Amino acid sequence: MALAIIGLASVGLVYYFIIQNKKDPVVYESVKPKVDDIIKKAVASGSIKPRKEVNIKPQVSGVIEKLYVEAGEMVTKGQKLALIKLIPSEVNINSAKSNFELAQIRYTDALREVERQRTVNSQKLDVQQAEANFNLATKELVRQKSLHEQGVISDQDMQAFELDAELKKNTLDNMKISSKNNLASSEIDVELRKQELYTARNNLQLLREGKTSNSKQVSNVVTSTMDGMVLDVPVEVGSSVIERNNFNEGTNISIIADMGSLIFEGNIDESEVGKLKIGMPLVLKIGAIDGEELAGILEFISPKGTVEEGTVNFKIKADIKNENSNTFLRAGYSANADIILEKHEQVLTMNERDIVFKDDKAYGEVEIGDQEYEEKEISTGLSDGVLIEVVSGLDTTTMIKKKLDQGAGN
Repeated sequence: MALAIIGLASVGLVYYFIIQNKKDPVVYESVKPKVDDIIKKAVASGSIKPRKEVNIKPQVSGVIEKLYVEAGEMVTKGQKLALIKLIPSEVNINSAKSNFELAQIRYTDALREVERQRTVNSQKLDVQQAEANFNLATKELVRQKSLHEQGVISDQDMQAFELDAELKKNTLDNMKISSKNNLASSEIDVELRKQELYTARNNLQLLREGKTSNSKQVSNVVTSTMDGMVLDVPVEVGSSVIERNNFNEGTNISIIADMGSLIFEGNIDESEVGKLKIGMPLVLKIGAIDGEELAGILEFISPKGTVEEGTVNFKIKADIKNENSNTFLRAGYSANADIILEKHEQVLTMNERDIVFKDDKAYGEVEIGDQEYEEKEISTGLSDGVLIEVVSGLDTTTMIKKKLDQGAGN
């Protein structure tokens, strides 16, 4: 009984291995090389951005009272965007009031001083003594000349009187110049104090009313600084806003951009950046728009890379040519850019995986009979990773072996 079981098991095993070893014969398909375009490209991922985009910030702090625009609207330079209700603190108002009163006092003092200088200058009060000294020295010089001609005084004494008269004349001239300078300085000081008073008055009025008497633009009315489209209004009525100053960037009232001039901004791996040059053409594929491709021109390659998740990437920018498209491009659209490194048009090509590489040489397996092939050396050119250019060794009539899909057997 045991021997019978062992025998049946042996027969079963033999039958199993026979079935397992039986294989269908491999049938290869033959294909012809074809004429096609080969484009070698680098791929960069990024997004669509306006070339010019500005954040509009208020000149004063307060609370949003009105909003005049919404996202998506077109605006012009100077157009109203928002109205801010001022809520000044008593401390700021008191400080501005004190500055205004002090500026008034300084301006009054400056007016009083300039009037004094004008009186002194017109009546020559500050040069009278110098003029009298000069006149006396001149008279004395005339008298001494007469004595010198008579031989009463020596040449040395005569020279001393001449020198004294010259010194008195120089002193008088200097006093006249000083008198004019004092008057001019006083007049300049009046203008400065007047401007100081004007500024202090405007600051006080600005805090109280949100505008100045001589200003056409109300400071608590936020206006656009450019023509363009409103991309976003990140505030609501009732929101508190802060003015932009040296200590604070201020609150964004709206974001405005020129949507007529767009760029692609993306990143490319360090392994590809060395192949790029300014002016290279590229093809943009927008993720949100199926079936449409846009042309662009590379215009910027960052000289410095940034490390992101262990990979070094370089920023690039490209001008987008969208004149012939009716598609509206929105800021922030994600996009991929195919940067054309090299392009060979209408050349003989074959699938790169069908090539046999041996000893730095390339071979194509040419059909010589039914399921019979022989290797023929070929010369290859540009490759895009799928298709490769066949420079010589094959033509469009040659049948070559098509490699089986991976996992189908060989």
